[in-house]
Amino acid sequence: MGGSANLDLSNYELRWPTPLFVSEGERVLRSSNRSWEEQAVWLLTEALAGTTAVADFEDLSNRSATSDDPWASTTPGWGKRDGMDKREWLTELVNRASELRHAVKPRPYWPQRQGRGLSHDGSTPRDTRRDFERIISDFTDNGYLTEVFGKECVDDPTELPDASWVIERRLNIPDLWPLTPATWDEDTFFALIEVFHDLVSRPRTRRYHPWNNCGWHHSEFHNGPARILYRGKVNELLREAGIEYELAAEGEDLGRLVAVTDDVRSALVHRALTGSAPDITTRVRHAVALFRGRDTTVESKRSAIVTLAGILEERRALLKDQLGKDEGALFEIANRYDLRHRKADQRGDYDEAFLDWIFWWYLGTVELTNRLIASRTAG
Repeated sequence: MGGSANLDLSNYELRWPTPLFVSEGERVLRSSNRSWEEQAVWLLTEALAGTTAVADFEDLSNRSATSDDPWASTTPGWGKRDGMDKREWLTELVNRASELRHAVKPRPYWPQRQGRGLSHDGSTPRDTRRDFERIISDFTDNGYLTEVFGKECVDDPTELPDASWVIERRLNIPDLWPLTPATWDEDTFFALIEVFHDLVSRPRTRRYHPWNNCGWHHSEFHNGPARILYRGKVNELLREAGIEYELAAEGEDLGRLVAVTDDVRSALVHRALTGSAPDITTRVRHAVALFRGRDTTVESKRSAIVTLAGILEERRALLKDQLGKDEGALFEIANRYDLRHRKADQRGDYDEAFLDWIFWWYLGTVELTNRLIASRTAG
């Protein structure tokens, strides 16, 4: 989809990650259904801040229908070409999404600057739990829980699922819906963060049912976009609260709270997962999940290292070909320290930080061997 530079983007701010807006926008543009314009309005409502983009989109057809409209070629925001239709307008907006500013939160107000409402006992701040409730409330209002919880309708007597029971079946904790943040301990709070990741699903279409103020009905659900949005909002919340966990975006522990790592290590995990053969990917996923889980232990870290060492053992000939005698140093640590064989003469009196170092070294070496194999295959 080629784009010109006819839209004035200065009045638009993007609330979604740019790649997600582009992928959902392209999906709408591929639609040949009559309802594609409604899908476009819903996308613009969700993804862009305010109502300006929706107003410009809806106004466009009115202006382009009148060829003698003196403002048709000069009105900012909706397009400067006479006769520009809605599909052309949305195509250009999607093509130029990388130029859109991202909406930012307002600067902190007085209570935030004074640090009020924060916990001083090392536990999760209560304000964080209330903010999480607001996130779930927004998702609920936008139909992201309709697929699992259903929606009441004045014209439909069907009995809805018990939302509290839906959650209880997964967590084995009763009476969690409606959400009551003041009653949660930290484990319950973290459990709810993980379970809602699995429950949210984005409705791609909606219709308004005016009878007796019934409201919006949502349909065509897809969990992929919803989970991307959910992880972004929750991870931002946790980061601002100083909580050193985040929802994993990939791997065996997708959607589960894991220890926060720096961007370089996160990129390494991504490359190791996406660059491995399927059988290796399964083992790397397992190793990463063992190592970075919120409930990780020294033993699980050892198991993660052993899993990676097994992959490298299978690739020992490749490593020897590239490193010569130095390849033995990789396995000397796994063999001489209390990791794999657990013999009496092995060393075990080392700090847990040593395990972190070995894990990232071995994961980096797995990723290196992936690249060596890919290079040989290409050659």
